[in-house]
Amino acid sequence: MKVPPEGLPLAAEFPAAHREQWQQLVEGVLRKSGAQPADGPAAEQALTTELPDGLRARPLYTADDTSAEPGYPGFAPFVRGGRPQGSAVSGWDVRQRHADPDRTRTNEAVLADLENGVGSLWLEIGGDALPVTALPEALTGVYLDLAAVVLDAGPEFTAAAEQLFTLYQEREVSPGAATGSLGADPLGLQARTGDTGRTAALLAEATALATRCAADHPGLRALTVDALPYHEAGASPAQELGCALATGVAYLRALTAAGLSVDAALGQLEFRYAADADQFLTIAKFRAARRLWARVAEVSGASPEASAQRQHAVTSRVMMTARDPWVNMLRTTVACLAAGVGGADAVTVLPFDSALGLPDAFARRIARNTQSILLEESHLARVIDPAGGSWYVEQLGEELARAAWAWFQEIEQAGGQQAALVSGLVGERIAATWAQRSVKLAKRREPVTGVSEFPHLDEQPLVRRPAPAAPGGGLPQVRRAEAYEALRDRSDAHLAATGARPALFLASIGTAAAHTARTTFAANLFQAGGIATTAAEGVDPAALAAAFTASGATVACLCSSDALYGEHAEAVAAALREAGARRVLLAGRPATAPAGVDDFVFAGGDAVATLTGLLNEITDESKVA
Repeated sequence: MKVPPEGLPLAAEFPAAHREQWQQLVEGVLRKSGAQPADGPAAEQALTTELPDGLRARPLYTADDTSAEPGYPGFAPFVRGGRPQGSAVSGWDVRQRHADPDRTRTNEAVLADLENGVGSLWLEIGGDALPVTALPEALTGVYLDLAAVVLDAGPEFTAAAEQLFTLYQEREVSPGAATGSLGADPLGLQARTGDTGRTAALLAEATALATRCAADHPGLRALTVDALPYHEAGASPAQELGCALATGVAYLRALTAAGLSVDAALGQLEFRYAADADQFLTIAKFRAARRLWARVAEVSGASPEASAQRQHAVTSRVMMTARDPWVNMLRTTVACLAAGVGGADAVTVLPFDSALGLPDAFARRIARNTQSILLEESHLARVIDPAGGSWYVEQLGEELARAAWAWFQEIEQAGGQQAALVSGLVGERIAATWAQRSVKLAKRREPVTGVSEFPHLDEQPLVRRPAPAAPGGGLPQVRRAEAYEALRDRSDAHLAATGARPALFLASIGTAAAHTARTTFAANLFQAGGIATTAAEGVDPAALAAAFTASGATVACLCSSDALYGEHAEAVAAALREAGARRVLLAGRPATAPAGVDDFVFAGGDAVATLTGLLNEITDESKVA
């Protein structure tokens, strides 16, 4: 093998490849697949994936697609991380959440976490959660000069902060050694509760705490810019970032108006974002968030050293399922990886059973060990900005930042985040986004494994103690699986009342080779709504009708190839009708509808509407309320 001349890349000996050549290859593949013919850029467009906020993931990125200069890790605009060393020295901060109102259990869980790899504690206190006065007992045995404490006390943040300050004093923790956040977030509270009457007073309290922290506790941050209320209401990534940006600007204005310098005010803020199982979009979101905040800091006159955004990533509640919750372990692993690669300073992995109530010890252990494996075994943090240099990630982050900035500007033009919440601008826009996503979920264009796809009807439900009630009255809290889980709840109620689940018969016409694809599709679809299926195979209408009668079902679905539908569907449908079938469906969408078929089920159809109608029909027939 010839050694290339010094200074030339190894690719110099190979002929140059051009985008047009690649597009021609794509054209050939599309033709073979039977897709509509497309030439040149249109062929590339055919492989493009639509993303939220009008973004698109193209099938090919090259150096020509490079975005604005991302800079270096630890330097403005901080796209590549807030610190030059990234997380390579000690990893990111493993932060565990605690919301158990029982002070003894909370203390046991806190100590178990700190003994097994957790670096900081996120405590939900006040309201129905742990009482503020129980904070000393919950933190018994905790070395407060070593473990950072992050409070989440809703409107009681001042009382909670005073409890923490008293603890520091009693345990002789020097002001410089105390680290964490007091968690004041008046606008986030308004978003969750809809209560606008206390926001101004709470913001004044938060400002006073920030002034105190800046003067006496340099390691404590007083305010949290929590974007989770928007994400959990169904916001897109750009909407989540734009709302966080507008909230951060509102706090920055309040702090500087109270006399803090811009640098000191920036040091009082920590931003909290959701991380979900869309790996690359999550990576891009955290990178974009730092770019956006660096721009705010720059125009505010901040020094470069104070302009990096402190980020806390929390695995998404929206993606969590109550059904087949074990799959949540996979979702949170991908989300944690994405948050770490994206440069988050602290990461919280929610336990896999968090959608069911308070997590048990096993779920908490899995949550913290997820991070330990990524850090200690996969060495994920040893590379500074592992996504750097990816044309796709960098371009996606730039496009996301522009979309988020446009939304932020719209909020500012409406009078700022508080005014946009009061007017309904934020809520209406997020609701529209969730409505669009709900259509994709209903049509299974966005599958939910274990729920809308590959459900397990015989799973043994996990039972957990109820979690404290979340604040209500403001933005809603949504989950991807909720529509399908509501159908499964109806199926469970039917099972409890009658001893059997709602049932549907699959008439699989022909041999396995002819019907398996559609039989599998139909069984998967109906079971997603809690409808149990039984199947029989063959072409004899009488035999299939006898099997239908034996099944005890009152609804049937034909499953086969289009060719066999043409030969046998009408006869089989007639036999099923004669055997008592009150409704006959057909899997697929043949060009000609066979006589006797009431409706079709097919990929891309509204599964939620279909399953709801079927459950209504089946359970009404059984006289089950």
